[in-house]
Parts: sequence; C-alpha cells; structure tokens
Amino acid sequence: MQGLVDLRLHEGEAPLDPQGLLAAAHDVDLIIADRSTPVPAEIFAGLPQLKVVMRSAIDIRNIDVAAASTAGVLVTHAEAGFVKSVVELTLGFLVDLSRGVTRAATAYHQGAKPEIKVGRQLSGSTVGIIGYGRISRDLAPVLAAMGMKVLVSDPYAQVDDRRFEKRELPALLAESDYVICLAIANEETENLLDEAAFARMKPDAFFINMSRGNLIDEAALARALTEGRIAGAAMDVGRAPDQMPSPELARLPNVIATPHIGGLTPPASESQAMDTVRQVQALVKGEVPSGPANLKDWTRRLPS
Repeated sequence: MQGLVDLRLHEGEAPLDPQGLLAAAHDVDLIIADRSTPVPAEIFAGLPQLKVVMRSAIDIRNIDVAAASTAGVLVTHAEAGFVKSVVELTLGFLVDLSRGVTRAATAYHQGAKPEIKVGRQLSGSTVGIIGYGRISRDLAPVLAAMGMKVLVSDPYAQVDDRRFEKRELPALLAESDYVICLAIANEETENLLDEAAFARMKPDAFFINMSRGNLIDEAALARALTEGRIAGAAMDVGRAPDQMPSPELARLPNVIATPHIGGLTPPASESQAMDTVRQVQALVKGEVPSGPANLKDWTRRLPS
C-alpha cells in the first residue's frame, strides 16, 4: 500500500471517535476504516476533500452510506474472503453442541469429573440453514457429505442442488435438529428469529448464529434456552460491541460463544486485505474499484 499512496496510519490502541477521525483525516482522499471505527454523517460533511471510504471487510454498517451518497463519496467493501474459515468454525460448533466438548473440557479444567452424557451423531440428523448466500453454499455440501439432511430457507434464492430441500422458514424450524442462521442482516431480517420462531423448534434442537446479532430477539432466545424449549445454542456474533455475543447469552450454561472470530484466520484476513490493496490500485489508475456500495452516487472522483 505504501508504494501506491501517501499512507497515514492510526496506531493508537483505541479506535478513533468521529472527532478523532475528522482530525486524523483532515486532508486525505481515502479512508480505510476498521470495524470499530464509526464513519457517521459528520465525517462526510466535515471532510469536503474526502473521495472514498473503504472497509477491508464485507460489513459496512459502521459507515453511514446514505450520508456518503449525499456527499458524493464512494463506499466500498472487500470480497468475502472469510467463507472457508466461517464454514470450519460452524462445523466445530456442530460437533461441540452434539458431543459436549466445551462442557467436558470446562469440568476437567476446573478439576471436576465431567458428567457423561450420550451425544448426538450428525450423520442422519436434519440441519436447517437460514439464508442461502456464499457461506451457506459452501457449508451445505459439506453437511450433506457428512450424511446430514439439509434444508434451506431463503425467499430470494433458488436452490438447484438436488441434495438440499427448500422449505419455508416455519417448516424448516419445525423439522430441523440443528438450525444455522446465515441470513443477510438488514431491516427486513431484524429479529427474524423471535419468540414465535424459537417456539417452532424442537425441544432437543440446537441453534447456531453465524450471521449478525440483530437477526435474533435475544430475550426470546434466552427464554427458550433457560426454559429448556431448545437444547442449546452456539454463536460467534451478537449485539454486544464489535458484533460480539452478548454476555447475558454467552454466560448461559447451554451456550457456546466465541468473540466474533469466524473470519479471524490468516488466509481470510490476507484475502480481504489484498482485495483492498487491489481497490486502491484501481482508484490510483482512475478505474472503478471492486466492491462499490453506492457507485451511482459517486461524484467526488479522484483526479485522473
């Protein structure tokens, strides 16, 4: 990156707040923001020379895209280089929930004798996947190869693979031994999994969230877990800061939680970082970069 542009790094331990970002970026053309740095409307109003805001990731919800569009600033995101890593973590959650790995390991670490419980075999079980995007399309064939019956619910996607069966969401929830949430997070899917949704699940079913916390009514999930209306849950995301699982849910004994590490592997990070570099290369050449979120509104162009 250093050879492409005059690079200025924020090297403080804490992320920049809006005022700090305004001061740090007072004369820059491009901002590359991490997920902890908000880019609200005041940034675009206060930086008239700003041309592009980039995220070296898919999620751009920390950027006010509407305000960027009004100001004529381009917003871009990186490619989904984390797909394989998220699939692998999901598989780990499936095994852990089924065989009590975390429960037994925790007891051993505490010097106690683990309770011996009969586990569940994944092969022969039914898994329901909510959302049929890039991660689901990589995950579903793996689950089918393991001998699981795979159901998919997505009103906007066509499921052509004959190994999978498409279901409406209520039917998927009722039939599945495992429910994996991989739907897109937007206004339509806010609290998609609510009290009624968890009530449709089997009492011995497990729930896994690998998408975003705002798809889940957390109070409803907590009640389902504490009242034994579902068997357990695993999550890598939630409504806590930095999209981490909420502590109130994570501390429940039948929950496995990880701190938003699904895409935190060297191959995933390198893939998205290099995609961001390629986008900067395109911008320097006067080309349109990949991953634009609001291309039609981009009027603050870089000088050619």
